[in-house]
Amino acid sequence: MSRSAKKGPYLDQNLMKKVRALPSGSRTVVKTWARASTITPEMVGLTIGVHNGKEHIPVRVVEEMVGHKLGEFSLTRKFVRHGGKMQKAEAAPPAAAPKTAAPTKAVAPKKK
Repeated sequence: MSRSAKKGPYLDQNLMKKVRALPSGSRTVVKTWARASTITPEMVGLTIGVHNGKEHIPVRVVEEMVGHKLGEFSLTRKFVRHGGKMQKAEAAPPAAAPKTAAPTKAVAPKKK
């Protein structure tokens, strides 16, 4: 269910203060816990560190992100991969073909 059009998009006030204080295209990472905050055109070009529950994930804001929520770009779960014997066989490197190398000279062990 989306937010009422009458209310407008949710914008975290503390985040907006930090964003307005920075020049556009700044390299500084703005840390925030406001995952529900909507991305505005003012944020384009900035890097925002969105908290995922464990750490701040840096999110570089581009024009296509305007209107989305910050939390959409900071995943909270880490996908490892689906398991199984077939997956392991596909992931293993192929067996190397035997190389034909020059014969090596046998070295006799040293006597003490």
